[in-house]
Amino acid sequence: MDKQGRGLSDTVWTQLDRKAGAIVELTIRQLRNRTSTWAVLGVGVLLISLLLAFYIDAIRTDFESIDNDGDSEDWDNDGFPLGQELIYGTSDYDNTQYPGSSQYQYLGEIDWNDQPRTHYGNHTWNYASGYFTPTWVDTEAVNTFDRYSWIDWNNEDGIADCPEGKPFDDWFQKICVLDNGTYVVNGVSFSAEGELFVEPGYNSEWGYMTDSFSVEKHPKSMYIDEDDIDWDGTSGSHGFDDDGDCLKEGYVIEDLSQNDNNLNGIYCDVEWSFDENGNLIQIRADDGVDEDPDDSKHVGESSHRTFIIGTGKIAFIMILGLFLPLFLALGLVRDESENGTLHYLLSKPIHRGEFILYRLLGYLAIVASYTVILISIVSIITSIIGPGDSIIRLNDFPVWMGIALSTILVLSAYGAIFNTVGLLMPKYGVYLCIIYGIWEFLMGLFTITIPTATIPMLSISHWAIQIIDAVVLIVWSDTSLIQQKADAFDLETGISFFWHPPVHTLDTGNPFVALLISVVLILLVTIGMIAIGQLVFRNKEIM
Repeated sequence: MDKQGRGLSDTVWTQLDRKAGAIVELTIRQLRNRTSTWAVLGVGVLLISLLLAFYIDAIRTDFESIDNDGDSEDWDNDGFPLGQELIYGTSDYDNTQYPGSSQYQYLGEIDWNDQPRTHYGNHTWNYASGYFTPTWVDTEAVNTFDRYSWIDWNNEDGIADCPEGKPFDDWFQKICVLDNGTYVVNGVSFSAEGELFVEPGYNSEWGYMTDSFSVEKHPKSMYIDEDDIDWDGTSGSHGFDDDGDCLKEGYVIEDLSQNDNNLNGIYCDVEWSFDENGNLIQIRADDGVDEDPDDSKHVGESSHRTFIIGTGKIAFIMILGLFLPLFLALGLVRDESENGTLHYLLSKPIHRGEFILYRLLGYLAIVASYTVILISIVSIITSIIGPGDSIIRLNDFPVWMGIALSTILVLSAYGAIFNTVGLLMPKYGVYLCIIYGIWEFLMGLFTITIPTATIPMLSISHWAIQIIDAVVLIVWSDTSLIQQKADAFDLETGISFFWHPPVHTLDTGNPFVALLISVVLILLVTIGMIAIGQLVFRNKEIM
């Protein structure tokens, strides 16, 4: 009994519940019995099934490790990868130079202004420029130093006689022989014993060729994923040169050069920078340090997250979020007016404004249940077969819940908008709704690619996508780190396209603020459009 002595079955609230339940139930029954409803829902299931099939096929494929720094390549096809050639100081662009091959070793030189200008010896003369009087010449020496300047003593034309005039003044041939047997050389390399007079203003050097020896070829896989990322989650200098190709440790050819590309005063490290709120700003790595993260782990995780985020934004928000209301909400009241049943419904003790609200609730009950079921199925499948050591990825479910929330909110907003347009323009409203749907889809694409753009803020899809971005940052707080790793170490990841940190945080960087703002704005649009629809319907003459 209430305070006035009436039974609960006779109270105003019970009467209201009965009316609401009746209209909602009628709406659900009408939508459920329409062939078009099942066709629309079936198209949605087909779309998600195709996406899920692509995901399953991709996740079952082994992710091939990527050589991010290229040191597993063998550019000269001599069987030795670049990383091994660097260790031995040989060129990977000349197949006559390889680990174990005969190499030139520097001994001395005469610079352009050194005195005296003459040197005698049995050497490999390098880039010699001047007059060489030979005692003995190795005409069979093999070019292992510089293919362009090495003298081929056995060429078909032989060594030509020098032309008339003064060498280095009147002509600049690479090599020729004077009448007295002295060779004029200009920037060439050869092996011989004799005396070299270096032309003033030029320089020449000499050394010797080492003996060749056998070196076992390293497999290319040895130079892939050799440096995983070393980071303890704090700001400052981290990382170390796991394979030694930055510090040059263990290199046969001594290299005294030091690498400090990030200019923090520490050789061969990685500098991690954060702002005052603890958000990662930048990763700066010295060349050769942590250049090959675990690609299989990185690509697998980023691909999994990309699928979830992309499916949430494209499939659920931008396609199903527009597709379902366009076919199910546009004629919620308009169709009743056209087929004559609206007179019967409004003859009952129910306010016109209530009728609009209850019809939308019936529509929302259908599409919300459909969305929750569809997302639940997809989330269970992807969390089981997704990458990771656990049997099921439990931290995926909050993200899917955020996608479900965002989708239901846009279904409510678009449903209210399309229903109101159907009331205002019974005959041509569908065309206006299609144009509006195209606008929302384009604004969604702009939000994904340029989240800071101003114009997309006028669309519902923008705020719905912001909800997903905020939820992702809340649940997967290391998503920004994955992006930073990809940028710092030249890794490709789809997350950089589909996800960006939420923009509307009131300069706090807090994703909860962006989540709250986005939810409130979409709800305000929904409530506002319902109010406009009620106002239009209240004053509308029923034909």
